[in-house]
Amino acid sequence: QVQLVESGGGLVQAGGSLRLSCAASGRTFSTYVMGWFRQAPGKEREFVSAISRYGSTTNYADSMKGRFTISRDNAKNTVYLQMNSLKPEDTAVYYCAAKYGVMVVADTAYGYWGQGTQVTVSS
Repeated sequence: QVQLVESGGGLVQAGGSLRLSCAASGRTFSTYVMGWFRQAPGKEREFVSAISRYGSTTNYADSMKGRFTISRDNAKNTVYLQMNSLKPEDTAVYYCAAKYGVMVVADTAYGYWGQGTQVTVSS
């Protein structure tokens, strides 16, 4: 089992940047595919990005391509989400999640979740 703790959220102006971190504890971090999801008020949780076990493959939702970058440091048991050119519509609670097996976008496939970190982008 793995425990996930997100950090790095906050309030930023449109056009600004934030870097989210997700620290994992428990079993070997490289065992897991890692993903980032977000949920805005009144909306369903949506896929943001995912990264393979050793970071060789990444995937992004279309609206994040070119603005967000996912990475991981298995030596530090941490996955990151660098968010640039933030927009007010990026405002949401951001969650990291872990799963075994292949990299997918469906949140239901991820078995382990953090508590989330709030990102608010002001216009």
